[in-house]
Amino acid sequence: MNELLKILDREFPDPKPSLRHRNAFELLISTILSAQCTDARVNTITPKLFPRDCPCLPEDILALGEEKVRQIIRPTGYFNSKTKALMGCSAALKGCQVPSDLESLTALPGVGNKTAQVVQAQWFGLPAFPVDTHIHRVANRLGLANSGKNRDKTERQLKAAIPKEQWSRLHLQLIFHGRKTCTARKPKCSECPLRELCPWPGKNKY
Repeated sequence: MNELLKILDREFPDPKPSLRHRNAFELLISTILSAQCTDARVNTITPKLFPRDCPCLPEDILALGEEKVRQIIRPTGYFNSKTKALMGCSAALKGCQVPSDLESLTALPGVGNKTAQVVQAQWFGLPAFPVDTHIHRVANRLGLANSGKNRDKTERQLKAAIPKEQWSRLHLQLIFHGRKTCTARKPKCSECPLRELCPWPGKNKY
């Protein structure tokens, strides 16, 4: 485990969130939009959704109105459910700050455990380990988890195995490793810096 962490630190020494944001609310909205959508695409959409000259507030989303929001976010997919979530979150947070605790975050419309933990880790700097498709895949290939298709189980296993102070950093490193090298299709196993530590039988095909 220590050697794996050292290699990831070398490969990704200063991991930063991919979603562009200027405040907690923008990160929350962007994370909702990122469901079944790439961060890169979300980053092309949010400049049309957020004010140019100042961080977005719930009142700005409400002022756009439901139809305008739906039109703007259509390229992210699942735009009807996402529009409902964005409008619901904005109404719930009007005149308020985005909360930092998991219970309050997940009480917001359209905010699940993963989205809430992203906000906790990437804005508030709290120990959290949200598991997306990249982390789930990479963790199971590397033997950090053994959870089949159960992402919640992956999260529990990672939290049990990794020191809490490293959760947020490793969360980003595993995402970046999954995007760059340990891809879902045709992973670049032959050039993977973790190849010698990786127990995944499929690595020998690549």
